[in-house]
Amino acid sequence: MNGVSAIAEILKREKVDFIGCIPSSPLIEACAKVGIRPIIFRQERVGVNLVDGYSRVSNGKRVGVFAMQAQAGAENAFPGIAQAYDDSVPILAFPAADSRARSGVTPTFSPAVSYREITKWSAQINLVERIPELMRRAFYLMRTGHPGPVLLEIPSDIASAELEDSLNTYRPVEPNRAAGDPRDVEKVAEVLIHASRPVIQAGQGVLYAEATDELKELSEILSAPVMTTLAGKSAFPEDHPLSLGAGGHTTTRAVVHFLREADLIFGIGSSMTLTSFGARIPSDKTIVHSTNDERDINKDYTADYAILGDSKLVLQQLIEAVKQRSPKANKVGNSVKEEISSVKGAWLKEWMPLLASDEIPINPYRVIWDLMNNIDRKKSIVTHDSGSPRDEMSPFYETINPRGFLGWGKSTQLGHSLGLIMGAKMAEPSKLAINVMGDAAFGMVGLDFETCVRENIPILTILLNNSGMGIYGPAQFPIAQERYGVKDLTGNYAEIVKAMGGYSERIENPNDIIPGLKRAERIVSDGQPALLEIITKREYAFPERLS
Repeated sequence: MNGVSAIAEILKREKVDFIGCIPSSPLIEACAKVGIRPIIFRQERVGVNLVDGYSRVSNGKRVGVFAMQAQAGAENAFPGIAQAYDDSVPILAFPAADSRARSGVTPTFSPAVSYREITKWSAQINLVERIPELMRRAFYLMRTGHPGPVLLEIPSDIASAELEDSLNTYRPVEPNRAAGDPRDVEKVAEVLIHASRPVIQAGQGVLYAEATDELKELSEILSAPVMTTLAGKSAFPEDHPLSLGAGGHTTTRAVVHFLREADLIFGIGSSMTLTSFGARIPSDKTIVHSTNDERDINKDYTADYAILGDSKLVLQQLIEAVKQRSPKANKVGNSVKEEISSVKGAWLKEWMPLLASDEIPINPYRVIWDLMNNIDRKKSIVTHDSGSPRDEMSPFYETINPRGFLGWGKSTQLGHSLGLIMGAKMAEPSKLAINVMGDAAFGMVGLDFETCVRENIPILTILLNNSGMGIYGPAQFPIAQERYGVKDLTGNYAEIVKAMGGYSERIENPNDIIPGLKRAERIVSDGQPALLEIITKREYAFPERLS
């Protein structure tokens, strides 16, 4: 067999069901021959976003794969892979490339070199005989340790070269996980039970480790409130009495209150990176940090105590160690829960005029409130887009099961939510998959809604159309806006979706939101992608920030 046939055969053995792609890639035909479905996109970025969503919702157990053509295709995929890298998502990219003889010749684009800064590992397949070895390493790296994208460049002469050796010895690789050093676990258990006001910060590592149950148990033993990072949102049920919500670009009143009052912060499965899209930890706190990547510990915050290891295994160790010490914190459980409830209640009361607003144009917070309260959240996956939808949704949308909400950030590319929710739907076809995006975001990626129609990926898109870039308030670009209207946009997006074969409605009255949602949900359940274009006001009120 030739090089691409060998790659396709290994993908089949690794249980890859489909590849995202845009012609022309030599992998398209090779994969089709072994029964791997090629899905063609309108733009590489959206295709990479889809395989990102597929891997993310699968917690890396099923890996999304994308193949792109040499030069232009490899260049166009850059933003999608950058987003996956920033959000720690394991995907496998196969850019085609010119022959090895042209490597390093200006202006030939070299994917293996160019992608090194935004991949966990990037390599050129420089010998056809190395295909089994390099594929094995790629899958192992994606499944073990800190997740991230992996890239293997396929030079044209490698794609067609004959592989003499049989693939009979190739076996799918299994991941490895590491527990924490018992000495570190004992130290951390001791400081946790003696903390007077501990707060747990749970990151996406808890989701990848599938450790929600362990996180709940530890928090309940310690009576410790739990906040999540934006990417970690859904790692802890937000209807739990110890939940504070997510700390992103905007956050909840409870997160702000309890972070300020805490004497100890325990970050688990989180990089604890200083970013505009995460809640900043106030100074003078004892920091306990546990993650599976040594590069993150003592990076932005000095760790007073640290445990290097898999979140599930570390939490299991801590539960056992803490139970042996009969923590005093358990005695104050009810008072902590009452304090959380009080802070949440007062905060929601302040925001209810917007969340239940009857104004026209529709207030975007009303859309979020009606959405959350009128779908079966246990059977749904919801994500935001960049800008206002993220900042409006992440504090108020209460997620109750793991991966029921996909939070993302650090790199905040407009339009990422479309491909992301397409991938989520492919990973969990029985669930209602919804993305909430603005008109600016749809303008970036909207033509790939046709991919949903053509490839039978029935998602529901809620488009908040405020005819502009609403994240930028009146104080930003005042002269440019007055003279040139730099924040204004136009378009009838429901008509665009209808022309592409999707179902669409335009909603202008808040009383029509819930009936529209119910109609769209029925349409989606029958297998047709749908879009609700909701005409909204430009809302400049945003929740608390600790970023």
